[in-house]
Amino acid sequence: MRPDLILLCFAYVLSQFFRAFLAVLSQPLRTDIGTTPEDLAFASGIWFLVFAAMQIPVGAALDRVGPRLTASVLLFVGGGGGALVFANASSAQHVTLAMGLIGVGCSPVLMASYYIFARSYPAAKFATLAALMLGVGSLGNLVASYPMAWAADTIGWRMSLMALAIASASTAIGLFFWVKDPPKVVHDAKGSVLDLLKIPALWCLFPLMLVNYIPSAGIRGLWIGPYLDDIFAVPTTGIGTASLVMGISMIAGTLAYGPADRIFGTRKWVIFVGNLLGAMACLFLAVYVDNSLLLSVALMCGIGFFGASFPLIIGHARSFFPPHLTGRGVTLMNLFGIGGVSIMQFASGTLHGQVAQTSPLLAYQILFGAFGVLVLIGLLFYLFSQDRTD
Repeated sequence: MRPDLILLCFAYVLSQFFRAFLAVLSQPLRTDIGTTPEDLAFASGIWFLVFAAMQIPVGAALDRVGPRLTASVLLFVGGGGGALVFANASSAQHVTLAMGLIGVGCSPVLMASYYIFARSYPAAKFATLAALMLGVGSLGNLVASYPMAWAADTIGWRMSLMALAIASASTAIGLFFWVKDPPKVVHDAKGSVLDLLKIPALWCLFPLMLVNYIPSAGIRGLWIGPYLDDIFAVPTTGIGTASLVMGISMIAGTLAYGPADRIFGTRKWVIFVGNLLGAMACLFLAVYVDNSLLLSVALMCGIGFFGASFPLIIGHARSFFPPHLTGRGVTLMNLFGIGGVSIMQFASGTLHGQVAQTSPLLAYQILFGAFGVLVLIGLLFYLFSQDRTD
């Protein structure tokens, strides 16, 4: 792999870390600065909301100035600056501000890679390369589990965030000097996101893109910690271990989805069957929410594995994009994917806060059941999509 893509992959490791690490800090943050699960749900939602909102300007920047400047500048200012703010947080509001800044910093990283793949490699290999980048980058998901829990117990969460601020800024500087922009597309056509929205084939993909990442991102990035603590009284290190196992399943799922369209000769039905199995795992978790710690972790791993179709759905959509709108196209899909998570993080925090006062058990049953139903609704629309494998 090219040196610039290796560096972008490391930057994506940081992005995956930042969207998931709050789950294992729920106990120390509650002890040190008094945050509640609802506070962390709101802060996590802000990360996803800002990340999603940035996709439109990021897409335009990728098409106009290229991935080098887009990724390096935003990661330096947002990622490095946001982690620094987090390291000095003394209230839930500071955590929310920090997560918003970090969302800005992480917003261009994966899409910069996808832009390079779409512009520099054969179309048939896009889904495999996209899944490989997502799978390797998901090591950040693993680091955000047990290793982060260990670091928080060993050197404290503040020093851990300070180290992450330095790592983010250093990576951004490396991106500025190493990333190679693909040659610009020479064309007379002008276009915008509105032109993409006029493509009928994409409208069958948008609903599933909106909901497919909600269960795995919501559980792994936030609710696995409070859930295991409230229902099974699992300590921080145990939550870290469970998060690690779920993170591994998400990586395995991503790598399994990558070449599946070429193996089976279809994207549509690989995506459909995988997401159907993921939805069923959510519903089973809702029914057997307090049955067994081992069963709950196994079902969350199933949700992580089967819910990893994110890059394959983007690959499906990419086959409909005109070349000069590639940057806007991949970021538009990312907007739907991350935007759905953002909306649900806010909603899940409110839902949990209201129901948990009466019954914590019922709160998690409703939460996990809602995750499964949302994916099923997305699949209903996806049934009418046009299959395409390049």
